[in-house]
Amino acid sequence: MIVQLFARWLRRGLDTYISLPLFALALLAGLWLLSWHDIEQGRERARAAAVNTVGEVLGTYEAQVARSVDSIDQTLRVMKYAVERSGSPGALTELAREGLLPPSMVFAVSVADRDGMVLASNPRAQPHSVADQAYFLYHQQRDSGGIFVSHAQRDAVKSDAHLHFTRRLDDAHGNFAGIVMLETDPAYFTSDYERSRLGERGMLALVGADDVVRALRVGDQVSYGQQLPAGGADVDDGVKRFAAARELHQVPLRVVAGLDENEQMAPFERETRDKLWVMAMVSLVLIVGTVLLWIWAWQGARNRTRVRRARETFAAASAASLDAFFVLREVRDAGNAITDFRFIDVNARAERMTGMSRAELCSMTLLEMIPEARKGGMFQLLVQASEDGGVHEREWENTTQPRYPRWMQKQVVSVEGGIVAIVRDITERKLAEERMLHLAHHDNLTGLPNRIRITERLSQMVADGGSVMVAFIDLDGFKLVNDGLGHNAGDELLKVVAERMAGCVRAGDTVGRFGGDEFVLMLDAEGADQSARATAVIERVRHAVLQSMCVAGQEVQVSCSIGVAVYPHDGGDAETLLMHADAAMYRAKDLGKNNYQFYTREMNVNIEEKLRLMEGLRVALDLQQFHLMYQPKVDMRSGRIFGCEALVRWDDPARGVIGPDRFIPLAEESGMIVALGEWVLRTACFQNQAWQDAGLAPLRISVNVSPRQFEEQGLVDRVARALADSGMEPRWLELEVTEGVIMRDLAQAVEKMGQLRAMGVFLSIDDFGTGYSSLSALKSFPISTLKIDKSFVRDLGRSDGDEAIASSIIGLAHRLKLRVIAEGVETEQQRSFLSENGCDELQGYLISRPLPPERLALMLNPADLIAA
Repeated sequence: MIVQLFARWLRRGLDTYISLPLFALALLAGLWLLSWHDIEQGRERARAAAVNTVGEVLGTYEAQVARSVDSIDQTLRVMKYAVERSGSPGALTELAREGLLPPSMVFAVSVADRDGMVLASNPRAQPHSVADQAYFLYHQQRDSGGIFVSHAQRDAVKSDAHLHFTRRLDDAHGNFAGIVMLETDPAYFTSDYERSRLGERGMLALVGADDVVRALRVGDQVSYGQQLPAGGADVDDGVKRFAAARELHQVPLRVVAGLDENEQMAPFERETRDKLWVMAMVSLVLIVGTVLLWIWAWQGARNRTRVRRARETFAAASAASLDAFFVLREVRDAGNAITDFRFIDVNARAERMTGMSRAELCSMTLLEMIPEARKGGMFQLLVQASEDGGVHEREWENTTQPRYPRWMQKQVVSVEGGIVAIVRDITERKLAEERMLHLAHHDNLTGLPNRIRITERLSQMVADGGSVMVAFIDLDGFKLVNDGLGHNAGDELLKVVAERMAGCVRAGDTVGRFGGDEFVLMLDAEGADQSARATAVIERVRHAVLQSMCVAGQEVQVSCSIGVAVYPHDGGDAETLLMHADAAMYRAKDLGKNNYQFYTREMNVNIEEKLRLMEGLRVALDLQQFHLMYQPKVDMRSGRIFGCEALVRWDDPARGVIGPDRFIPLAEESGMIVALGEWVLRTACFQNQAWQDAGLAPLRISVNVSPRQFEEQGLVDRVARALADSGMEPRWLELEVTEGVIMRDLAQAVEKMGQLRAMGVFLSIDDFGTGYSSLSALKSFPISTLKIDKSFVRDLGRSDGDEAIASSIIGLAHRLKLRVIAEGVETEQQRSFLSENGCDELQGYLISRPLPPERLALMLNPADLIAA
């Protein structure tokens, strides 16, 4: 196995299109390696030459400095001899007369006595003391007998820094008698700087034994006083140099010379760039030539591979393949035109697909087996594949031969003298694609066309012309079922409604689910007769939806609100028609639901008004346009006001006071209800505490919690923060929650209510009787009060059904040890019924309308309590 694999790769490696680029790559790598080797050798030679140059410069500089220092030392010796022989005052005069002193333009000589006073100097200078100078102290403290070279420094006479060369004076007894000095500018020792040899950033320096620079020149800059590393040969000025240093004989000094590395290596770098440029051009030519040759070789190998692959395809894949293989040879006429194909070989899969044996197939031609091939285009495809070469693929639907698969994928490969046809049965895949396409355009729950399909279908109906009636349907009461009985019950209801709607439409009409609990009807309304029939379909749908049904083991009933728009009168495209039908649907809801409305232009005004309200609502809280009104609650037995409900109102500058029935649904829909609800909670707590601080009797204030507020994670923290900030005790706060909100997520709702009750806050269920509360769950709620919805209170005394519901709620609450409050009480008849049936508390216009806080405060005065 390994030997065969090795032989296979060896054969492939010998192919020109593989070996050629490998050879070119090796050649290119060799050229670059040789070039880099030559460059590196050149670099070493250039660096060695630079080091030699530094040595030469240093030797020259050393000789110059040594001559200068020897001359200075000789002068000091002469001065020492003269002073010790004839004394200080006349020694310099005698030496100057004899011409034994150095030129005063460059050097200054002087003599100091044992106290450091300068007694004589040339050129003449004012007497001054050098007793505190390092060179004086050096000779005073040592009898070294050698020369001392100071740092470059200033003294009391000269403002410029000078180097001081000094020797000790001794009296006749060998005791210290003073010093002789020679001073010169540090630049004197670097004046031989030659730019032609040292360049722009070369260096000459004279350094003491203490590694302090006495004189330094870099280019045109002369300096001194730098501290070099011990034995160092270069200064730290950011320039890399070839540098060297040598010690002077018999003098505690060393000379340093340096050449800028960049300047010294510049000729080499230019030469290197030229070499690299040449190599790049050579490489480019080599690469381009190799690419052209490779393309030519690759095309040849590709052609050979194609032929070999076509010959090997049948043998390599046919035996165990799920595809049918047919090897066919061309049949040509006298004009060399292909007239037919003869079967040469087939595999077992081909035998099963055709229902014929290999021997039977190989005894006939293609057109003998399938005479329809010439008409269906199959024969032309095979001829084109054979003449053009390459691989040709196509999917084919069989509509003439029932014994063959319905859908087939054909791959035709040209070989010498014929073709190899590979046929695959793709019927299952095509059917799966059709199912996927159906799922993409239909609702998974109901099987009706979805929003995408609705839009496509409506656009097609509009494009076909004629009159089209579009009905937008929204279920009334679906949310109540979905929240009260759960999502599974809601899904079951939607499927029942969808089935009823589909049974109402005519052939050619379309019903689809637009999303959620919204459906769309698209009806043919061409002509007066068809328009009337389409309207009748809408009425049938409305009536069918209205019929009660059993979901989740409970009998429920929903209705629907329908908005209708007609093409072309109400819109020229699908989007506009749907938008106008939606507007008409909202109009149907406003008119009491369970009806249908045709679109009118005035409906857009209502939508625009809704949008304006929504926009105004976004800034109303920031602009402090909201205020609270308070409606009293009365105890039935004592007649006393024991609490009140906080009700929010909106003072819009342009529209006046807006009731909550208009803006609360918008706030809930937009999510602004959370911020608004928190403001109501805090404002009510602060107001209640203000009444108590004013000396009024405490009362419990009720605040409504919206569904979105209750589902917020931070509700408990917000309540705790409002109580803490206002200072109000938790027992004077009651939160009202609708039963539908609680039933959405029963476990989470009970947990959250338990946290609030543990805090000391009271809880009540608002609008009780309008939802689908589970009585088994009701007994576990940590609540104190049930509030009878005003829809049941409105007809007390007139409706036996409402009276039965109200009395049942009161009895149920009392058995659960809960108090009952009835809202919306407006008549004495209602009050009397509630009192007779044991209702605990009342709220409504019969007691009082909602009041501003200052007016409610007057009612809280004991003298103004309402009698029962």
